[in-house]
Amino acid sequence: MKIYIMKSVQFKVALITGSTHGIGKAIALKLAKEDINTVINGAKTITLEKEYINQLKSIYKDDFKNRYLFVQADISNKDDREKLIKLTDQKFGRIDVLVNNAGVAPLDRKDILETTEQSYERVMKINLQGPFFLTQEVANWMIELQKMMGKEYNPVIINIGSVSSFAVSSNRAEYCISKAGMSMMTKLYANRLSMFTIPVFEIQPGIIFTPMTEHVKDKYDKMIEMGIIPMNRWGFPNDVAEVVLSIVKGGIPYSTGDTIRVDGGFHLHKL
Repeated sequence: MKIYIMKSVQFKVALITGSTHGIGKAIALKLAKEDINTVINGAKTITLEKEYINQLKSIYKDDFKNRYLFVQADISNKDDREKLIKLTDQKFGRIDVLVNNAGVAPLDRKDILETTEQSYERVMKINLQGPFFLTQEVANWMIELQKMMGKEYNPVIINIGSVSSFAVSSNRAEYCISKAGMSMMTKLYANRLSMFTIPVFEIQPGIIFTPMTEHVKDKYDKMIEMGIIPMNRWGFPNDVAEVVLSIVKGGIPYSTGDTIRVDGGFHLHKL
């Protein structure tokens, strides 16, 4: 699929997958406040909540309908990925930032000795296969835009991984494997796209308070009390969004393929 309608668009455009709630929503709102057009995406959400729309309206003011786009699309599905790209292209004619944030946990946490193929396939398709091929399409689009726009065009790709890429959870093995795969995916794309000066980063959140972790809040509360997090608190979606904003604004200019951990020091090894 190649459409790539080049328009004279004043504002940068960011596509954030899985951005109807949680970390993705925080990222979308943070970038909107930087005067960046936002493409908001969710797999199950049919329409954005009124509160979300009001937040966008307060940021973009009277022009808000022209500054954001919501696309219901399941990134694990090829047709949906193509729809997401096509609608973004039709409305904005460009893309400057891709944030691969969409991801799911297993429907049932099962011991690795009981993990089902169905659960494994579902998690891997959403968390790794979908982002891999969406990035492929967007990267090719960015390369074409760079040829047309030259040095004034400075795109970036950001993958939202997890500390589960290195921290073992044997009751959700498929999730850990998918996030470990995203770490390698980041390096592969960073290497391939470096010749086009398109940096690729991975952000690894730790224990972040989102709808995904709400149902295990008591468990993590106890772990935090016991000192598993050196900074001794939950992380919040805005903690991740701040790092995304720094990257998008060019705050890490001479790097690519790097992993930035937003985990309150969870990754530190202590004696």
